Amino acid sequence: VRGLAARLGYSTRQLERLLVAEVGAGPLSLARAQRAQTARLLIETTDLSFADVAFGAGFASIRQFNDTVRAVFDATPTQLRGRRSGRTAPATAGALTFRLPFRSPLAPDTLFGHLAATAVPGCEEVRDGAYRRTLRLPAGVGIVALRPMVDHVRCELVLDDVRDLPTAIARCRRLLDLDADPEAVTVALSEDPALAPLVAAAPGRRIPGTVDGAELAVRIVLGQQVSTAAARTHAARLVASHGTPVVDPAGSLTHLFPTAEDLVAVDPDTFSVPTARHRCLAGLVAALADGTVDLDPGADWDAARLQLDALPGIGPWSTEMIAMRALGDPDAFPVGDLGVRTAAAQLGLADTPAALEAHASCWRPWRGYAVQYLWAALDHPINTWPPGRQP
Repeated sequence: VRGLAARLGYSTRQLERLLVAEVGAGPLSLARAQRAQTARLLIETTDLSFADVAFGAGFASIRQFNDTVRAVFDATPTQLRGRRSGRTAPATAGALTFRLPFRSPLAPDTLFGHLAATAVPGCEEVRDGAYRRTLRLPAGVGIVALRPMVDHVRCELVLDDVRDLPTAIARCRRLLDLDADPEAVTVALSEDPALAPLVAAAPGRRIPGTVDGAELAVRIVLGQQVSTAAARTHAARLVASHGTPVVDPAGSLTHLFPTAEDLVAVDPDTFSVPTARHRCLAGLVAALADGTVDLDPGADWDAARLQLDALPGIGPWSTEMIAMRALGDPDAFPVGDLGVRTAAAQLGLADTPAALEAHASCWRPWRGYAVQYLWAALDHPINTWPPGRQP
């Protein structure tokens, strides 16, 4: 608790008061509830022994696990497992399979279409109707397969260490923006006559996020002023030359995306990017590696913007794209984005940055979601799921 409070800039007493006031429970109670929910997920969706479940959910002992499960769910672990209905066998041997719920509605075409169209060979792929990727986790490597369903996202996880399950789930939820409030977004954006028809046609668009802020920032820099295909090519070369190799028994994934620490020691001249991008990428990975730039979940959005703006080669477009997709700022607005301006012009909106910025004030605090609707109005592969389907 002391470490969490320090990370957030509060005293432990202030943190306790804030959490109790906002959610009705202190940090220790919330952590206990999280462990209990993770345990229930493992009990109901896997055949792991209860000892492995307790260990994977973060309990210090079997006794603590049993006592907590009984207290929270008014049932023993054996009773919970006995109540489960027939579960679908995972497509991958050894995978943990479960549902990721979300607030309906969810429009999967642009969300999964974006992830598919920008997938970096080696660490991401689309296979058998699922978006798959590698995960670098605290205790080991993970491979996840995500499939959009009517009322949930089907998630299959293969983990080196089951203790990484809560972290892996949290990262998948951030990647897919599953904790968004689509009703609030719909109400706000429908007030603009230009956007209202787009929102009515496809409520529930999400902002494609990331499993790792540093990875996303590097990929944004690689995508500066080049096509989606070129950005993928640059990133794939980086992954192949500097990523950590992995074994994927169910697909063609080969590497983890390299960390900032991996890249900071690399000669910038070896980066497979245009020369103008060398200095920018080298400065970014150095700042990420030494903590000058913080893109972790919970990072201060305004502080991160200032940190990014101070780096050579990071302009407003890159900063806002990183804020929107890595930091999860729902009001981030890359007004200079060509796709945003093109779609705005097609809708009859002013397409100069200054005029569009002024108009977009009516979209606050959801400008990042307005961007998704503008992009969705374009004829682009990011708007098609599954890939290759005729729109």
